[in-house]
Amino acid sequence: MNRKRKQEAREKASTRQLIGIEDITGHSLVTPHGELVFFMVKPTNISVLSDSSIGARIYALMNVLKGISDIEMLCLNSRENFEGNKSYLKARMDAEQNPVIRKLLAQDMTALDRMQVQMATAREFLIIIRLRGEKEKDVGPYLSRIEKSLKDQGFTARRAGEADTKRLLGVYYEQNVTTKMYEDYDGERWVILGE
Repeated sequence: MNRKRKQEAREKASTRQLIGIEDITGHSLVTPHGELVFFMVKPTNISVLSDSSIGARIYALMNVLKGISDIEMLCLNSRENFEGNKSYLKARMDAEQNPVIRKLLAQDMTALDRMQVQMATAREFLIIIRLRGEKEKDVGPYLSRIEKSLKDQGFTARRAGEADTKRLLGVYYEQNVTTKMYEDYDGERWVILGE
């Protein structure tokens, strides 16, 4: 295929095709490289734990990981990142001649710093299981066994649903942490069926 045809095909491709997603099911993300199942693990605040308790948590996680063959881990910020805004404010402060405006910009920068500190613990931890050619009848028990293993080791975890998967993609690709519901098609919420 020549370059022009490739460019035309790329322009007509959907977002899912561009990022290599074949389907989003109720429990997984289907890609050409396997089906991905996400387990959302609630983080533990280790800053309040003793050294021995932290060691026990690490050992528990090791026990979970050694029982799973195809595992990946992902950590996402589930809140806004203010670095772009702070860079803009710093550049404006450097360029601003009026001391009153500079003081207001500095106050804005301080407010952003406070917000970012308050949200610093807003992380999402995911264990990702990549299914490759497993039989449909074997998948359910396998995933249930993993979820049980996580809970038996003291982790608060649950399998991500379709809405969770869409939100995770929104955070990962777009840094969009404010959208409550993601549509399958742009403008889908405005379509009125039956008229």
